[in-house]
Amino acid sequence: MAAVLGALRALHRGSLALPPRAELLSGRAAGLSIPPWRSSPARPLRLGPALWAGHNKWSKVKHIKGPKDEARARMFMKLGMMIKLAVKEGGPNPDMNINLAQILEQCRSKNMPKASVETAIKSAVKPLSQHMFEARGPGGCLLLIEILTDNSSRSHQEIKRLLVKNGGALSEGARHNFNRRGMVVVPGQDVSPERALELAIEAGAEDVKETEDEEGQHVLQFICDTTDVRNVRTSLEDLGMQITSSGLAFVPRTLATLNEDHLVAASTLIDALGDYPDVVRIWDNIQDDS
Repeated sequence: MAAVLGALRALHRGSLALPPRAELLSGRAAGLSIPPWRSSPARPLRLGPALWAGHNKWSKVKHIKGPKDEARARMFMKLGMMIKLAVKEGGPNPDMNINLAQILEQCRSKNMPKASVETAIKSAVKPLSQHMFEARGPGGCLLLIEILTDNSSRSHQEIKRLLVKNGGALSEGARHNFNRRGMVVVPGQDVSPERALELAIEAGAEDVKETEDEEGQHVLQFICDTTDVRNVRTSLEDLGMQITSSGLAFVPRTLATLNEDHLVAASTLIDALGDYPDVVRIWDNIQDDS
Protein backbone atom coordinates (compact mmCIF):
# COMPACT_ATOMS: atom_id res chain seq x y z
CA MET A 1 0.00 0.00 0.00
CA ALA A 2 2.74 2.45 0.96
CA ALA A 3 4.67 1.72 -2.22
CA VAL A 4 1.59 2.28 -4.36
CA LEU A 5 0.72 5.53 -2.63
CA GLY A 6 4.30 6.70 -2.94
CA ALA A 7 4.36 6.03 -6.66
CA LEU A 8 1.01 7.72 -7.17
CA ARG A 9 2.03 10.76 -5.16
CA ALA A 10 5.14 11.02 -7.28
CA LEU A 11 2.94 10.87 -10.35
CA HIS A 12 0.73 13.59 -8.91
CA ARG A 13 3.76 15.84 -8.36
CA GLY A 14 4.79 15.36 -11.96
CA SER A 15 8.01 13.44 -11.29
CA LEU A 16 6.65 10.54 -13.31
CA ALA A 17 5.73 12.65 -16.31
CA LEU A 18 5.10 10.99 -19.65
CA PRO A 19 8.37 10.51 -21.60
CA PRO A 20 8.64 11.45 -25.26
CA ARG A 21 6.95 9.10 -27.73
CA ALA A 22 10.30 8.14 -29.24
CA GLU A 23 11.56 7.08 -25.83
CA LEU A 24 8.49 4.94 -25.25
CA LEU A 25 8.86 3.27 -28.62
CA SER A 26 12.54 2.57 -28.08
CA GLY A 27 11.75 1.14 -24.67
CA ARG A 28 9.24 -1.28 -26.16
CA ALA A 29 11.69 -2.20 -28.90
CA ALA A 30 14.26 -3.06 -26.26
CA GLY A 31 11.75 -5.31 -24.54
CA LEU A 32 11.36 -3.09 -21.49
CA SER A 33 8.22 -3.34 -19.40
CA ILE A 34 6.35 -0.05 -19.43
CA PRO A 35 3.38 0.30 -17.08
CA PRO A 36 0.10 0.90 -18.93
CA TRP A 37 -0.55 4.16 -17.11
CA ARG A 38 2.67 5.56 -18.59
CA SER A 39 1.27 5.24 -22.10
CA SER A 40 -1.33 7.97 -21.69
CA PRO A 41 -1.14 11.55 -20.34
CA ALA A 42 -1.09 11.75 -16.57
CA ARG A 43 -4.23 13.08 -14.92
CA PRO A 44 -4.35 14.76 -11.50
CA LEU A 45 -5.46 12.40 -8.74
CA ARG A 46 -6.10 13.79 -5.29
CA LEU A 47 -4.41 11.87 -2.51
CA GLY A 48 -5.07 13.04 0.99
CA PRO A 49 -5.95 11.91 4.50
CA ALA A 50 -9.67 11.80 3.66
CA LEU A 51 -9.08 8.99 1.16
CA TRP A 52 -10.03 5.63 2.62
CA ALA A 53 -10.95 7.38 5.85
CA GLY A 54 -13.50 4.73 6.76
CA HIS A 55 -16.75 3.29 5.55
CA ASN A 56 -19.81 5.21 6.65
CA LYS A 57 -19.99 8.38 8.72
CA TRP A 58 -23.28 7.17 10.18
CA SER A 59 -21.79 3.88 11.44
CA LYS A 60 -22.01 5.06 15.07
CA VAL A 61 -25.69 5.95 14.82
CA LYS A 62 -27.15 3.05 12.83
CA HIS A 63 -29.39 2.22 15.77
CA ILE A 64 -31.57 5.22 14.92
CA LYS A 65 -32.22 4.01 11.37
CA GLY A 66 -35.57 2.49 10.53
CA PRO A 67 -36.22 -1.11 9.52
CA LYS A 68 -34.87 -2.28 6.17
CA ASP A 69 -38.33 -2.37 4.59
CA GLU A 70 -38.86 1.29 5.39
CA ALA A 71 -35.42 2.17 4.05
CA ARG A 72 -36.17 0.25 0.86
CA ALA A 73 -39.50 2.04 0.40
CA ARG A 74 -37.81 5.39 0.92
CA MET A 75 -35.11 4.48 -1.61
CA PHE A 76 -37.77 3.65 -4.21
CA MET A 77 -39.50 6.94 -3.49
CA LYS A 78 -36.25 8.86 -4.06
CA LEU A 79 -35.54 6.96 -7.26
CA GLY A 80 -39.01 7.90 -8.43
CA MET A 81 -38.26 11.56 -7.73
CA MET A 82 -34.97 11.30 -9.62
CA ILE A 83 -36.85 9.79 -12.59
CA LYS A 84 -39.26 12.72 -12.57
CA LEU A 85 -36.38 15.19 -12.42
CA ALA A 86 -34.55 13.48 -15.29
CA VAL A 87 -37.71 13.42 -17.42
CA LYS A 88 -38.33 17.09 -16.64
CA GLU A 89 -34.81 18.00 -17.77
CA GLY A 90 -34.39 15.72 -20.79
CA GLY A 91 -37.68 14.08 -21.76
CA PRO A 92 -39.15 10.59 -21.20
CA ASN A 93 -37.13 8.71 -23.86
CA PRO A 94 -34.06 7.05 -22.24
CA ASP A 95 -32.46 6.64 -25.69
CA MET A 96 -32.33 10.42 -25.95
CA ASN A 97 -31.88 11.16 -22.24
CA ILE A 98 -28.71 9.56 -20.86
CA ASN A 99 -29.40 10.77 -17.32
CA LEU A 100 -32.77 9.00 -17.35
CA ALA A 101 -31.18 5.88 -18.82
CA GLN A 102 -28.64 5.78 -15.97
CA ILE A 103 -31.33 6.22 -13.33
CA LEU A 104 -33.44 3.45 -14.89
CA GLU A 105 -30.39 1.20 -14.76
CA GLN A 106 -30.01 2.04 -11.09
CA CYS A 107 -33.69 1.20 -10.54
CA ARG A 108 -33.14 -2.21 -12.12
CA SER A 109 -30.09 -2.87 -9.96
CA LYS A 110 -32.16 -2.03 -6.85
CA ASN A 111 -35.07 -4.23 -8.04
CA MET A 112 -37.51 -1.33 -8.13
CA PRO A 113 -40.89 -2.60 -9.41
CA LYS A 114 -41.46 -1.89 -13.10
CA ALA A 115 -44.92 -0.51 -12.38
CA SER A 116 -43.42 2.07 -9.99
CA VAL A 117 -40.90 3.13 -12.63
CA GLU A 118 -43.60 3.54 -15.28
CA THR A 119 -45.79 5.51 -12.87
CA ALA A 120 -42.91 7.87 -12.09
CA ILE A 121 -42.26 8.49 -15.79
CA LYS A 122 -45.93 9.16 -16.53
CA SER A 123 -46.40 11.45 -13.53
CA ALA A 124 -43.38 13.53 -14.58
CA VAL A 125 -45.53 15.34 -17.14
CA LYS A 126 -47.14 17.28 -14.29
CA PRO A 127 -45.76 20.82 -13.85
CA LEU A 128 -42.98 20.57 -11.27
CA SER A 129 -40.31 23.05 -10.19
CA GLN A 130 -36.81 22.24 -8.97
CA HIS A 131 -35.18 24.08 -6.06
CA MET A 132 -31.99 23.85 -4.02
CA PHE A 133 -32.08 24.86 -0.35
CA GLU A 134 -28.86 25.79 1.45
CA ALA A 135 -28.74 24.97 5.14
CA ARG A 136 -26.54 24.67 8.22
CA GLY A 137 -26.99 21.70 10.54
CA PRO A 138 -25.81 20.53 13.98
CA GLY A 139 -22.14 21.17 14.69
CA GLY A 140 -21.90 23.66 11.81
CA CYS A 141 -22.21 21.08 9.02
CA LEU A 142 -23.52 22.31 5.68
CA LEU A 143 -26.34 20.80 3.64
CA LEU A 144 -27.68 21.18 0.13
CA ILE A 145 -31.27 19.97 -0.19
CA GLU A 146 -32.61 19.39 -3.70
CA ILE A 147 -36.38 19.25 -4.08
CA LEU A 148 -38.91 18.74 -6.85
CA THR A 149 -42.35 20.13 -6.07
CA ASP A 150 -45.66 21.33 -7.45
CA ASN A 151 -45.99 23.85 -4.62
CA SER A 152 -42.83 25.85 -3.93
CA SER A 153 -44.28 27.83 -1.02
CA ARG A 154 -45.44 24.69 0.79
CA SER A 155 -42.08 22.96 0.31
CA HIS A 156 -40.14 26.01 1.49
CA GLN A 157 -42.14 26.22 4.71
CA GLU A 158 -41.84 22.48 5.38
CA ILE A 159 -38.08 22.39 4.78
CA LYS A 160 -37.65 25.38 7.09
CA ARG A 161 -39.80 23.71 9.76
CA LEU A 162 -37.86 20.43 9.59
CA LEU A 163 -34.56 22.28 9.86
CA VAL A 164 -35.59 24.34 12.88
CA LYS A 165 -37.15 21.31 14.60
CA ASN A 166 -33.95 19.29 14.23
CA GLY A 167 -31.29 21.85 15.09
CA GLY A 168 -30.69 23.35 11.64
CA ALA A 169 -31.50 26.51 9.73
CA LEU A 170 -31.51 27.86 6.21
CA SER A 171 -28.09 29.36 5.45
CA GLU A 172 -27.51 31.38 2.31
CA GLY A 173 -24.05 30.81 0.85
CA ALA A 174 -23.65 27.17 1.93
CA ARG A 175 -23.53 26.19 -1.72
CA HIS A 176 -20.19 27.98 -2.12
CA ASN A 177 -18.59 25.19 -0.06
CA PHE A 178 -19.52 22.60 -2.72
CA ASN A 179 -18.23 21.91 -6.22
CA ARG A 180 -20.51 20.40 -8.84
CA ARG A 181 -18.70 17.30 -10.05
CA GLY A 182 -19.33 14.09 -11.93
CA MET A 183 -19.61 10.86 -9.96
CA VAL A 184 -19.59 7.21 -10.99
CA VAL A 185 -20.42 4.65 -8.29
CA VAL A 186 -19.37 0.98 -8.39
CA PRO A 187 -19.55 -1.87 -5.84
CA GLY A 188 -16.46 -1.89 -3.65
CA GLN A 189 -16.64 -5.15 -1.69
CA ASP A 190 -13.91 -6.95 -3.66
CA VAL A 191 -11.73 -3.98 -4.60
CA SER A 192 -8.60 -3.20 -2.58
CA PRO A 193 -7.50 0.41 -1.97
CA GLU A 194 -4.52 -0.14 -4.27
CA ARG A 195 -6.73 -1.41 -7.08
CA ALA A 196 -9.20 1.43 -6.58
CA LEU A 197 -6.41 3.98 -7.06
CA GLU A 198 -5.24 2.16 -10.19
CA LEU A 199 -8.79 2.16 -11.57
CA ALA A 200 -9.12 5.89 -10.90
CA ILE A 201 -5.98 6.62 -12.89
CA GLU A 202 -6.84 4.26 -15.75
CA ALA A 203 -10.42 5.57 -16.02
CA GLY A 204 -9.38 9.24 -15.91
CA ALA A 205 -11.05 10.04 -12.57
CA GLU A 206 -9.66 12.76 -10.29
CA ASP A 207 -10.45 11.09 -6.97
CA VAL A 208 -11.91 7.89 -5.54
CA LYS A 209 -13.65 7.49 -2.20
CA GLU A 210 -14.86 4.45 -0.27
CA THR A 211 -18.22 4.74 1.46
CA GLU A 212 -21.50 2.87 1.97
CA ASP A 213 -24.82 3.12 0.14
CA GLU A 214 -28.29 3.28 1.67
CA GLU A 215 -28.28 -0.48 2.23
CA GLY A 216 -24.92 -0.52 4.00
CA GLN A 217 -23.04 -2.02 1.04
CA HIS A 218 -19.48 -0.85 0.37
CA VAL A 219 -19.22 1.26 -2.77
CA LEU A 220 -16.53 3.29 -4.53
CA GLN A 221 -17.27 6.80 -5.74
CA PHE A 222 -15.11 7.94 -8.66
CA ILE A 223 -15.08 11.74 -8.87
CA CYS A 224 -14.46 13.49 -12.19
CA ASP A 225 -15.22 16.63 -14.18
CA THR A 226 -18.89 17.02 -15.09
CA THR A 227 -18.01 16.62 -18.78
CA ASP A 228 -16.13 13.35 -18.18
CA VAL A 229 -18.89 11.28 -16.55
CA ARG A 230 -19.63 9.24 -19.66
CA ASN A 231 -15.95 8.62 -20.42
CA VAL A 232 -15.14 7.54 -16.86
CA ARG A 233 -18.20 5.30 -16.76
CA THR A 234 -17.28 3.67 -20.08
CA SER A 235 -13.66 3.20 -18.99
CA LEU A 236 -14.68 1.54 -15.72
CA GLU A 237 -17.03 -0.78 -17.60
CA ASP A 238 -14.21 -1.67 -19.99
CA LEU A 239 -12.06 -2.45 -16.93
CA GLY A 240 -14.65 -4.96 -15.78
CA MET A 241 -16.46 -2.86 -13.15
CA GLN A 242 -20.21 -3.02 -12.63
CA ILE A 243 -21.75 0.46 -12.52
CA THR A 244 -24.21 1.17 -9.71
CA SER A 245 -25.00 4.74 -10.76
CA SER A 246 -23.49 7.75 -12.47
CA GLY A 247 -24.38 11.41 -12.78
CA LEU A 248 -23.69 14.79 -11.21
CA ALA A 249 -23.15 15.47 -7.53
CA PHE A 250 -22.07 18.24 -5.16
CA VAL A 251 -18.71 17.45 -3.56
CA PRO A 252 -17.71 19.50 -0.47
CA ARG A 253 -14.58 21.65 -0.63
CA THR A 254 -14.01 21.48 3.12
CA LEU A 255 -15.28 18.88 5.59
CA ALA A 256 -16.83 19.31 9.03
CA THR A 257 -15.76 16.92 11.79
CA LEU A 258 -18.60 16.32 14.26
CA ASN A 259 -18.55 14.84 17.74
CA GLU A 260 -20.85 11.92 18.43
CA ASP A 261 -23.73 14.04 19.74
CA HIS A 262 -23.67 16.30 16.71
CA LEU A 263 -23.33 13.30 14.42
CA VAL A 264 -26.47 11.73 15.89
CA ALA A 265 -28.31 15.06 15.59
CA ALA A 266 -27.17 15.52 11.98
CA SER A 267 -28.26 11.98 11.10
CA THR A 268 -31.69 12.64 12.63
CA LEU A 269 -32.01 15.88 10.66
CA ILE A 270 -31.00 14.28 7.35
CA ASP A 271 -33.41 11.38 7.95
CA ALA A 272 -36.24 13.83 8.64
CA LEU A 273 -35.49 15.80 5.48
CA GLY A 274 -35.14 12.61 3.47
CA ASP A 275 -38.58 11.43 4.59
CA TYR A 276 -40.23 14.53 3.12
CA PRO A 277 -41.67 13.44 -0.26
CA ASP A 278 -40.50 16.52 -2.19
CA VAL A 279 -36.83 15.99 -1.31
CA VAL A 280 -34.85 14.30 -4.10
CA ARG A 281 -31.28 14.34 -2.78
CA ILE A 282 -29.27 15.75 0.12
CA TRP A 283 -25.55 16.54 0.06
CA ASP A 284 -23.50 17.28 3.18
CA ASN A 285 -19.90 18.09 4.11
CA ILE A 286 -19.70 15.79 7.15
CA GLN A 287 -16.35 14.05 7.62
CA ASP A 288 -16.41 10.27 7.47
CA ASP A 289 -15.32 8.32 10.53
CA SER A 290 -11.62 7.56 10.69
